[in-house]
Amino acid sequence: MSINIQSDKLEVQVELEGKIYVEDAAILRENLLQLIDQGKTRFIFDMSKLNYIDSSGLGVLVAIHKRTIERGGGIVVKGLQGAVKELFSLTRLNRVFEII
Repeated sequence: MSINIQSDKLEVQVELEGKIYVEDAAILRENLLQLIDQGKTRFIFDMSKLNYIDSSGLGVLVAIHKRTIERGGGIVVKGLQGAVKELFSLTRLNRVFEII
């Protein structure tokens, strides 16, 4: 997995590439929680290069979504395709997150 995080004053751009497994999810969670602790509340996830995400990765997204909503922010997911897009539909996470 490759994570590219770019942050400005208002929002955080997170580009995910490859496959996300449980080990990767822990690293992702830690990085994102640090940003939330710094006051960041709006996250845009680019998943156009993501081939696979397991349940732990989805759990991180849900946890981050909950924390950002509590602080008046939120998550946007863009670029869903293939198996990842299908997984979001099957788990109905496409109804939880704003997807563009």
